[in-house]
Amino acid sequence: MAWDVVFYRAVEGTIPAADFLDSCPTKVEAEMLATLEAVAEAPQPKFSGGGKWEAMHGDMNGYYEVRAQGPKREQFRLFCILENADRTELDRRGLPGPAIAVITGMRKPSRTKFSAGDYKRARRLGDDYKSKVPRSIAI
Repeated sequence: MAWDVVFYRAVEGTIPAADFLDSCPTKVEAEMLATLEAVAEAPQPKFSGGGKWEAMHGDMNGYYEVRAQGPKREQFRLFCILENADRTELDRRGLPGPAIAVITGMRKPSRTKFSAGDYKRARRLGDDYKSKVPRSIAI
C-alpha cells in the first residue's frame, strides 16, 4: 500500500521542508524527492534505504531522515515522521491514509555534525506538527 507524502505547514503559513528543498541544488532536490517517492511506494520495513532513508536514534528517535550529498560532499537532510495508525485515528489527524510527514531540512559541510541546537529546532517543529489535530499540512 502506498503512503502519502505531506509537508508540515507552520503556524505562520511557511512550509519549512519545501523552503529547504527550494534552497537545495537541483540535483539534490530531485534525489531527495525521488527517495521520498520510493519510500512512499514501499514504506518501512519494506524500503531498505540504501543509506538514503534512515531511522534516527537518541534525541531524534521517532524521526526518519532522507539523506543526500551535494557538491563538495555537502550533506543534506530532510527530517520526517511516519504517520501510521488505524483509520479512525488517521481521520482524526486529517490524513487520507498512512503518510510520511516531511517536517524540515538542514545542510552541513562534510565530516561535521549538526549541533544539539540544530536537532532541537527540528524537534520543536516536529512537536508543533504532532500537537495539531487535525495536522497542519500542505500536500
